[in-house]
Amino acid sequence: MTSIPDHHRPLVRHRRGRLSLEFTPGEVQSQMDPADPDALVLAYARAMMCFVLFKPNPEHIVMVGLGGGSLAKFCYRYLPRTRITVLELRADVIALRERFAIPPDNERFRVIQCDAAQYMKELKDSADVLLVDGFDAEGLPSALATDHFYADCRRALRPDGVLAANVFSYDPKYRSVLVRLSNAFHDRICQFTGIAGNNHILFAIRPGRAPGAPASAMQRRVAAWGSPTPGLGFGLANRLLAIYTVARLRKGDLTGI
Repeated sequence: MTSIPDHHRPLVRHRRGRLSLEFTPGEVQSQMDPADPDALVLAYARAMMCFVLFKPNPEHIVMVGLGGGSLAKFCYRYLPRTRITVLELRADVIALRERFAIPPDNERFRVIQCDAAQYMKELKDSADVLLVDGFDAEGLPSALATDHFYADCRRALRPDGVLAANVFSYDPKYRSVLVRLSNAFHDRICQFTGIAGNNHILFAIRPGRAPGAPASAMQRRVAAWGSPTPGLGFGLANRLLAIYTVARLRKGDLTGI
């Protein structure tokens, strides 16, 4: 495995009562409130959880990228019937799991050190949800933005499964990611515009066996709401939707989601 330069190794910082994981000083990858370690502090993490609007009761979630474990911890606690597999390339990130209160491996939760781009090929028809949130000091790794990777993601999902991918709007690969995701999922993609600032959360659906499958139906509705130039109100409404969705999950109330 290629060695990682010291200046790219993960940094754990305390700021204003929060614990942050950074690869580059000042660029927060993940953040935790030590007083409430399972809470989702960052807006993009709350936006990623909107996958439950498409798939409210997933049996198996596969996550690409552990980071500080915000999404992994939240799903483990608030989706108690769901099995969670996390794919993380870096041993030095996994080594920080106790500092970020990430639970140990058990029958429902497992962290695997691996190259997700390679491992994804082995997951055919095994996941209800894929959360792609893998970053390094340079941004979105090229291996997680190829035609082959997104095709493997589509095959890894069960029918009517959902992929949620976090991509920065200013990433040079952003436009190509949109095209490749759209091609891999045959245009069944959408996003809640303005939901997390520069973090654009793209949702892609593997078609279900029935034309009216729930995730596919939600994708069509969200795509119909989209606008090339949304105003502040629309973005604010989506941010409030993410906050509301997370709050409902924390209360154990999935009705209406």
